Amino acid sequence: MKVSAVVPAYNEAARIGAVLRPLLDCSLVDEVIVVDDGSDDGTGDVARKFGVQVITMPTNQGKAAALNAGVAAARNDILLFLDADLVGLQPEHIERLITAYNDADMVVGVFAEGRVNTDLAQKINPFASGQRVISKELWARAKEKVGEMNYGIEIALSKLAVKDGWKTEKVKLGGVTHVLKEEKRGFSEGIKQRFKMYGDMLKWLIKKI
Repeated sequence: MKVSAVVPAYNEAARIGAVLRPLLDCSLVDEVIVVDDGSDDGTGDVARKFGVQVITMPTNQGKAAALNAGVAAARNDILLFLDADLVGLQPEHIERLITAYNDADMVVGVFAEGRVNTDLAQKINPFASGQRVISKELWARAKEKVGEMNYGIEIALSKLAVKDGWKTEKVKLGGVTHVLKEEKRGFSEGIKQRFKMYGDMLKWLIKKI
């Protein structure tokens, strides 16, 4: 089984290395694609130093568009999605995600034993996790059924999985967390981005698929 990893990234120059290193150290990952979603902090340049494929979006178009660009460029049918701001990610976490896919249609990674607030958030709503393994076929199915997506992409995928009867496996990612938006962008801008993200998620929670 050959796996293409797709990492959507917006202004993650200071953090993306912590995701790319374990990806490159994982023997189960065949290719790594970073989609630089209109960053202005040199995220793409940092990623290129790791020798991975970098796709540059001319403007910031949102997470779903970035993922879709990565999927289109991937040479393999099995896709691993990882956020670019993960902390504590190790090759063994990636191996567990990929190995679990042998018995599933979609795998969802859930934070555990990382930070209290991010652990709690994913216990309450594991459907929002950006760490996933899925096939190109099911991604295409999601695009067909859902259409335009942004931060609500994870919620939309989870709802479609329930509706269509996909077998979904959850994998605990012990010691993994991510950097909060308020820490990355400053409190004011971080709060604005958080509420936008929540708005997109709420839209897909209530929308019929």
